[in-house]
Amino acid sequence: MTAASSNANPPHGSGGRRGPGRPRSPEADTAILDAALELFLERGIEGMSMEQVAKRAGVAKLTLYRRWRSKERLVAQAMERMRRPVPDVPVDEIRRTGLARFVERSLDAQVEVLTRPGFRAMIARLLGSSVHYPELLATSWGEHVEPRRRATYALLEHAKQAGMIPEDTDNEVLIDMMVGAILYRLLQPDPLDSERLRSYLEAVYRQAGLLA
Repeated sequence: MTAASSNANPPHGSGGRRGPGRPRSPEADTAILDAALELFLERGIEGMSMEQVAKRAGVAKLTLYRRWRSKERLVAQAMERMRRPVPDVPVDEIRRTGLARFVERSLDAQVEVLTRPGFRAMIARLLGSSVHYPELLATSWGEHVEPRRRATYALLEHAKQAGMIPEDTDNEVLIDMMVGAILYRLLQPDPLDSERLRSYLEAVYRQAGLLA
């Protein structure tokens, strides 16, 4: 299950504290991230540049470098923005209301994101860039994917305590199986519509023991 880390994280810039200066513009951030994702889908990471992003977003190139120190970090943030609004994993809430209820509630958001125009192309671009531009995959994994995996790991530990899955389940393998099944289905030539995708997700989570 592609559980989320906090969606409130700001775009990744040079790290550390920002010095005094003009306040950040949410509108500029949105324009930059939109432009970066558009160019990534059109040309791939190898065919785009920070200069092109700045031009399409209508901002100065210096504005980009103040926020993101490389195009890989910029694209990783733009991809993360594409996957909203899949909810975070509220572990405390799950303990109160039950894991199956959370999984069921999250399905609509997952279907909405996974069927968005450009989502399949984004995944294909990401996988295709992994050989010649490994920094993009490494950045996306370290800053966005790994926090969600840790949250999902905690979710599966709760599932063990609730008796939904066997105690000896290898959480890492189960996460790989669920995510891998969804990605494999998304990359097939016949994309699923919303209704069929929801049925498929239900089948995946039911097979994993997370739905009754």
